[in-house]
Amino acid sequence: MVRNMDIFKHYLHSLLFLVPLLFPIQLFAQESSAHKALDLTATPIGYLSLIFFLIAYLFVMTEEFTRLRKSKPVILAAGIIWSMIGWVYMQQGLSDIAESAIRHNLLEYAELMLFLLVAMTYINGMQERVVFDSLRAWLIRKGYGFRKLFWMTGFLAFFISPVADNLTTALLMCAVIMAVGRSNSRFVTLACINVVVAANAGGAFSPFGDITTLMVWQKEILRFNEFFVLFIPSLVNFLVPAVIMYFAIPDEYPPASSSIVIMKRGARCIILLFLMTIITAVSFHSVLGLPPVIGMLTGLGYLQLLGYYLKQTTKKCILNERRQSERQDAQHGDVVAFDVFVTVARAEWDTLFFFYGVVLCVGGLGFLGYLSLASELMYHQWGATYANISVGVISAIVDNIPVMFAVLTMQPDMSAGQWLLVTLTAGVGGSLLSIGSAAGVALMGQARGQYTFVSHLKWTPVIAVGYFASIATHMWLNSALF
Repeated sequence: MVRNMDIFKHYLHSLLFLVPLLFPIQLFAQESSAHKALDLTATPIGYLSLIFFLIAYLFVMTEEFTRLRKSKPVILAAGIIWSMIGWVYMQQGLSDIAESAIRHNLLEYAELMLFLLVAMTYINGMQERVVFDSLRAWLIRKGYGFRKLFWMTGFLAFFISPVADNLTTALLMCAVIMAVGRSNSRFVTLACINVVVAANAGGAFSPFGDITTLMVWQKEILRFNEFFVLFIPSLVNFLVPAVIMYFAIPDEYPPASSSIVIMKRGARCIILLFLMTIITAVSFHSVLGLPPVIGMLTGLGYLQLLGYYLKQTTKKCILNERRQSERQDAQHGDVVAFDVFVTVARAEWDTLFFFYGVVLCVGGLGFLGYLSLASELMYHQWGATYANISVGVISAIVDNIPVMFAVLTMQPDMSAGQWLLVTLTAGVGGSLLSIGSAAGVALMGQARGQYTFVSHLKWTPVIAVGYFASIATHMWLNSALF
């Protein structure tokens, strides 16, 4: 083992000494100033950076098969890309430019990460207080038929995802679908497709509904209330394929269940505090001119105080319930202490670190000059409308987060209508394929064998009709914004 490590170190040192020979500094010798980055698009460093990013993203796209968490390859790629950039700029005596650029990217990531961390903490808190389990049990008890359940899960996904993230919403609705219709593969397949489309569409008209809309809002490109003009286009995106798929749903009634799930103490308070946190974040940004993440972190303080209160009063509540009822275990089972730091620990850290890798990778490629080339091709040669429609199609193959971050880094000169268009297409474009959004990938695992890539692909033409119908609706209703 020791010998193997020595050999590894030897080769590593050899490679480090070979770097200057492989990439001579003369390749990068060009006119530059302390205020202008080097154009490295046509250099070995630039080509290698593209290759490393593409390899990393190939691993991200095949996560379901390799079982390699998506954060690992992009974090490694980000480190390699910026190390090569740092080497070049050090040789040119321009290290301060590279340092300033990466600090800018880190600040953007920090705002996004802390905002999402608070939102995830609240969602995890609601899950821990069995809010979503209670909703699921309520739906199952109703004994709805497959067709009515198809509409209910779709509409609930559409209206829950603007507040909660589309992944949590899709998983909740899929749990209902699997609980009542597991034996009917056709219903499960169509209902899962419907939920994916609805969750992605619902997230497109709210700054809190999707990472892409959140990034656009935090960049201060659009105001909070401006996103809501996308409500009808998003609704069209959901309803058009849903109406077509509805006629393929079997007209059957599964057996109802009598199970009841009682929410734990403090569940309603957490829901109320989450709404207050959203209001705080919006107020900090709109009224005080401060970053919305500061409002979100203030909202985390609300939850921490609630957690302290629940912890301090737990024993007292249990004793009170024992005095009031002989069925002690049945009545005070929901009196459980709440620890906010446990919910913080349960956040999707793989997702948060994935965002870090994406932001740094795309930021590095932009710093090298590739995003300027892409912007020239898409927004100057194709035109903003065709470029923004293409962003949605690309989002069906590549995750919409790096695509939207790339657009935001390009900063094309567009009207509010065009920024809303790219927000819409990036949000709903992932529905075209099951691998195009986190909701689709998660449901393939939850409804394994019944909701698959191929089963979703069969309905892609129908989803595409909704995609282009939503674009046409936006361009018609909001024509004054273009």
